Amino acid sequence: MEKSSFASASSGELTAAVYGAGRPVRVIPLRHPLDAAVREAAASSSPSPLSAAMERARAMGPWEWAEAALPCLAWMRSYRWKEDFQADLAAGITVGVMLVPQAMSYAKLAGLHPIYGLYTGFVPLFVYAIFGSSRQLAVGPVALVSLLVSNVLGGIVNSSSELYTELAILLAFMVGILECLMALLRLGWLIRFISHSVISGFTTASAIVIGLSQIKYFLGYSVTRSSKIIPLIESIIAGIDQFSWPPFVMGSAFLVILLIMKKLGKTNKKLRFLRASGPLTAVVLGTLFVKIFRPTAISVVGEIPQGLPSFSIPRGFEHLMSLMPTAILITGVAILESVGIAKALAAKNGYELDSNKELFGLGLSNICGSFFSAYPATGSFSRSAVNHESGAKTGLSGIIMGIIICSALLFMTPLFTDIPQCALAAIVISAVTGLVDYEEAIFLWGIDKKDFFLWAMTFTTTLTFGIEIGVLVGGRVFAGICDP
Repeated sequence: MEKSSFASASSGELTAAVYGAGRPVRVIPLRHPLDAAVREAAASSSPSPLSAAMERARAMGPWEWAEAALPCLAWMRSYRWKEDFQADLAAGITVGVMLVPQAMSYAKLAGLHPIYGLYTGFVPLFVYAIFGSSRQLAVGPVALVSLLVSNVLGGIVNSSSELYTELAILLAFMVGILECLMALLRLGWLIRFISHSVISGFTTASAIVIGLSQIKYFLGYSVTRSSKIIPLIESIIAGIDQFSWPPFVMGSAFLVILLIMKKLGKTNKKLRFLRASGPLTAVVLGTLFVKIFRPTAISVVGEIPQGLPSFSIPRGFEHLMSLMPTAILITGVAILESVGIAKALAAKNGYELDSNKELFGLGLSNICGSFFSAYPATGSFSRSAVNHESGAKTGLSGIIMGIIICSALLFMTPLFTDIPQCALAAIVISAVTGLVDYEEAIFLWGIDKKDFFLWAMTFTTTLTFGIEIGVLVGGRVFAGICDP
């Protein structure tokens, strides 16, 4: 996802925000072949990675060491209060208001109580603002990670069990450890070796599954929890006799409103605020409707605990091995999404970003978040794009987002009791529409049939056999095609 890599014609909101409407093209410079002797001499004269790292460490001064430990110092020492603070404040408030309803929606998608979405958007934000190297990345709960959490935990324990929540929090701890280990081993470069067509096919299929998993709140009856499309469709058809009109009409109305506001906010600069305020609008309108008319057919969120999360050690370590494949997969998603977005935004805003520092910041965010009841957090495409478009200059915008979540936890949770479930579902569906990348398949068909085959294979297997199988098959096919 670096600026030099291939990108989809419809690679989403962030690509448009960062690179404009055009498709970035990879330019490969012409290189003259070296004979074996020259190559061997060059290899023997180049220092080993360890010695090069030692040399860099010796050359670093005290302030450089401080910045390496606390990346926030890089923007703090040159912060311009008159020019930067107003932009950071506006961006932080805009994305913070957007995050509150999104966080609750994504927690429901993960099979958790909505309060855990707010917890995931609280401590990790503050930690990332200090240790993260991107100045515009907006971290917190995201749809794809929420689906992964729901998919694996649903096969281990019932979502109503207390163990389900404990394992989701343990996943955050495990993901954080893996991210930190990858950063310390300097493995951030791995992003360059992942095919964009595999990523696109995977995210498109995942978006469809996410949308279908939320349709139950529109239909008014329960649907099987699954990351495979066939069981989902069978369950939807089997329960059609229980269909209820009120939630369907309300949910569809909210979805239309959200999509219109999102479209207007993206196409008209003067109406940019509509894009971020869409989720809040749906929540406010839905809550007002429920409070006034008290419809019995509309299910609501219910009571949400008030107050900040307390410190606690993650539990459920006896399930560590069964959670490990999902923790690795979520870590991979974090590399693809967060590091890719962060690099693109850094290039746009004129500063350098180290992939390994970025991974370390994300890892610390998840580790610290797990001690305050958060499930895995990573960078969000949509919120990062809004943060960038709103003019965020530094990580202070992330701190302001965290303050808004803190205020919501302390003072606003009683207001969330009557939020309709279909409103939260509409927010999730609206958010994942940007991940449906069918234009990428059309583009690949026209220029590269091998990449189209990769896209189609990953898309089909993810839909049919689930997320983990889709990624494995896509990666295996990619490796086979690339193998000389």
